[in-house]
Amino acid sequence: MITISNLTRRYGDFVAVDDVSFTIPRGEVVGLLGPNGAGKTTIMKMLTGFLEPTSGSIRVGDLTIGPDTAAIQRRIGYLPENCPGWPEMTVIEFLEYQAVLHDTPVGERAQAVAKAIRRTDLRDKATQPLQTLSRGYRQRVGVAQAILHSPDIVILDEPTNGLDPTQILHMRALIRELSESATVIVSTHILQEVQAVCERVLILRAGRKAVDSRLDELQRDTRLLITLDRDVDVVRPVLAAVDGVSAVTVVDAAPGGAGRYRYALQAADAAAPAVAAAVLRAGFALYELTREQRTLETVFAEVNAVAPAAQGHAAESRDAA
Repeated sequence: MITISNLTRRYGDFVAVDDVSFTIPRGEVVGLLGPNGAGKTTIMKMLTGFLEPTSGSIRVGDLTIGPDTAAIQRRIGYLPENCPGWPEMTVIEFLEYQAVLHDTPVGERAQAVAKAIRRTDLRDKATQPLQTLSRGYRQRVGVAQAILHSPDIVILDEPTNGLDPTQILHMRALIRELSESATVIVSTHILQEVQAVCERVLILRAGRKAVDSRLDELQRDTRLLITLDRDVDVVRPVLAAVDGVSAVTVVDAAPGGAGRYRYALQAADAAAPAVAAAVLRAGFALYELTREQRTLETVFAEVNAVAPAAQGHAAESRDAA
């Protein structure tokens, strides 16, 4: 559905997006993550045709950004982080105007507007001016205009920004519903929302793609955590000799008290009984043996722990442009 190849965007000597490639099939929900200045907004602007790539290509089906930009834009619904609107317009008036901009046939506009209002739960606010709405409701109006024309691709930048817990649950359900007929890209700083609705995650760092993986695979880990009463010089030979253990590293000293050491073992769950048996044979005191639980938050932290801070700060103002 979407194929991005060697995408690069420069601002003078500064590279905001650096040789990024990925594909997204139809019906997939993808989370686009990264710290401020990582290149997320720049990629979304290029994908939606608002910004030209310096080099590389963006294809949607058989169409290419550049010669076919207008045709691609008709297939995209886009919610920018701060969705623009005319404050004096009512919700219905704003969506009717958006229907005109999307070239929705005259006979279908009323039905399209009614459907968008229903899907975003805006019926109680339909006749109110945008300027009277809370931030959460304005965000829902932004989502309504993005899905008004039943696009093949829906790009949502911070879709739950300003929503209360009930509205967030409704937005999650809507994103799942949209994925039945469209490809959905969600960019957000709220990692829990990505875990709740996305099947796959793309993490950017300093303009480059750092991670491209399905969430279930990304969170799968083969490390065992074990806490013992002996230091690494004594422990490592015993644990390294266990079948299935390929590495032993120190994670923490004195977790829960002096004289305790926590180690990480590169090993599958199946090795746990053999590890426990080896520890008992050696006469070590075993305080803990568990599989490490990785979350998207820990993965994100790992990826960005090595990001060049200066480069990230320099990119922030560019990415927000």
